[in-house]
Amino acid sequence: MTGISEDDVLHRFEGGVSWITLNRPEAMNAVTWEQRERVIALLGAASADPGVRAVVVTATGKGFCAGADLRGAPATGERVAGDVARMIRLGAQRLITAVLDCEKPVIAAVNGTAAGIGAHLALACDLVIAAEPARFIEVFVRRGLVPDGGGAYLLPRLVGPQKAKELMFFGDAVPAAEAERLGLVNRVVPAEALEESAREWAQRLAQGPTRALAMTKQLVNASLDGDRATALAAEATAQELNMSTADANEGVASFVERRTPKYLGR
Repeated sequence: MTGISEDDVLHRFEGGVSWITLNRPEAMNAVTWEQRERVIALLGAASADPGVRAVVVTATGKGFCAGADLRGAPATGERVAGDVARMIRLGAQRLITAVLDCEKPVIAAVNGTAAGIGAHLALACDLVIAAEPARFIEVFVRRGLVPDGGGAYLLPRLVGPQKAKELMFFGDAVPAAEAERLGLVNRVVPAEALEESAREWAQRLAQGPTRALAMTKQLVNASLDGDRATALAAEATAQELNMSTADANEGVASFVERRTPKYLGR
């Protein structure tokens, strides 16, 4: 991928887990165009690779992601009507969609400030673990902007419309403990315990029935957008498909045989 150093997005694979780490601590990990494309590619690769059973998205330094760093975006010349909408669709929205559509469970390990698209990157993940110093900021209003990157879609589903409006209208920083109380994060841990906490959850997911988890993720995400009949039909179809997997057969057999299941992600 041209224009990006491999060091700007670190990637490692261990124990069935794909670790994606933003690594521009000097810029509070404000995400560049090239970084965004690499993260999207890594999430797509995780979906396609049966060896990947879970994903962790995290960052180095004091910031998880301070938003978008547009200085690295390709030059577009004079702006015309439609350019901004296209940029959002092809940029921030693709990043958030890549997380939501990833076929493996994605954990955000939020080490520090998550602002703007950085907050939305974290909140799009299936599970969020935050270090005690972490903060979440809907920074757009401070710049006179409308929230993008799926913010007006994600936040009301997590905290309800009125609280979402409060966070977006005022742009106040939400400390990690308050974010946990509101339901923005699952767990808050001391900073030094963040990586190990994320590893513990990721390893549990990596030992689980991967295809069942993928379909569960899809069902839960879709349930917030459709009616009851559609949700129940999707649930029945997902279970029908899932029962053809090796892991479903293993799960049932292990129950009958009174032993611990050994899932292979297939």
